[in-house]
Amino acid sequence: MKIGIIGAGNIGGNLTRRLTSLGHDVSVANSRGPQTLTDLAKETGASPVPVEDAADGAEIVVVTVPLKAVPNLPSGLLDTAAEGVAVIDTGNYYPQQRDGRIAGIEDEGLTESRWTERQIGHPVIKAFNGTYAQDILDRARPEGAADRIALPVAGDDQEAKRKVMALIEELGFDTVDAGGIDESWRQQPASPVYGMRGSAAEVTEALAAATPERTPEFRG
Repeated sequence: MKIGIIGAGNIGGNLTRRLTSLGHDVSVANSRGPQTLTDLAKETGASPVPVEDAADGAEIVVVTVPLKAVPNLPSGLLDTAAEGVAVIDTGNYYPQQRDGRIAGIEDEGLTESRWTERQIGHPVIKAFNGTYAQDILDRARPEGAADRIALPVAGDDQEAKRKVMALIEELGFDTVDAGGIDESWRQQPASPVYGMRGSAAEVTEALAAATPERTPEFRG
């Protein structure tokens, strides 16, 4: 599968490592330009590209940049993606720690991923936002393994969600359908499932226990 990854930090870098190892054709981009990705490209065989080209022909695009950087992504970023492209949003809103105050989230009550959808003009699937980056490398397990952990996946486009869940399962993790994007507050920072290493049953229980109110440390 052709996959574009926008953002080469901890999550983006480790997804590049795992997805190339599984035989996927990965293009990776960051804000500093492809010349800064030569080491990652040499290590993985991924193609370093400008952000504008990251989605070219891609069936899945992973957006894994700080939330404050999402409005700066190029206009029409997904215009050259494959038909039916699934866009994974790994982002989290850290108003005090990194992103500053975002009015759409604070004042309109948008979930983080609904806000991201509005910025990029395309539906997203929220996944990997509460996953430890190192777990992408270290915690993969075969299907049915007793210690295989599950990741919550939220989104409105059911076909795109199925595609993303299948990819996550190929990476070595179970998945739990966490509902639509308007329900994705259940996996935002400070929710019970955020950062959880649990089974599908435990993740399901944690999602059900979530409340929509933001804790003080995650308000701008």
